[in-house]
Amino acid sequence: MVVGAFPIAKLLYLGVKQLSKPVANRIKAGARRSDFFKNYICLPPAQMYHWIEMRTKMRIMGFRGATIKPLNEDAAAELGAELLGEALIFLIGGGCMVLEYSRQATNSQRKEEELNATITNLQTQIAELALTTETLDAQLREVNRQLMSFPLPSRK
Repeated sequence: MVVGAFPIAKLLYLGVKQLSKPVANRIKAGARRSDFFKNYICLPPAQMYHWIEMRTKMRIMGFRGATIKPLNEDAAAELGAELLGEALIFLIGGGCMVLEYSRQATNSQRKEEELNATITNLQTQIAELALTTETLDAQLREVNRQLMSFPLPSRK
């Protein structure tokens, strides 16, 4: 019984994606504790996200000139940590997709090269067979010519 090749690369990609979630959670927890990380990495994207989200909701509801209050620091740090974790998972997933595409492209190119090599080999064999056929044809003509040059015995 023949068993197909086990897709080890896909299993590794899935493992990386699964491991990225706990890593993202640890980074989020570290972001909540570190003042530098919280103030310079988490808060600005969270405030920007909040501002864009609220502005969009206000425009949908018809309030054009309403001012949007920024989130308090704890809520912004939480939202920023969540955004950071989601961005990390998204980037790892995207990286896995790029690696899988690259792997598939490499396999496709390798198969195409093998096919081209096979075609070239077959064309070479056909040329050799054509040459052999021409040689045999020439030999057959020579044998026929020699046979024709012998006098036929007369029948009496």
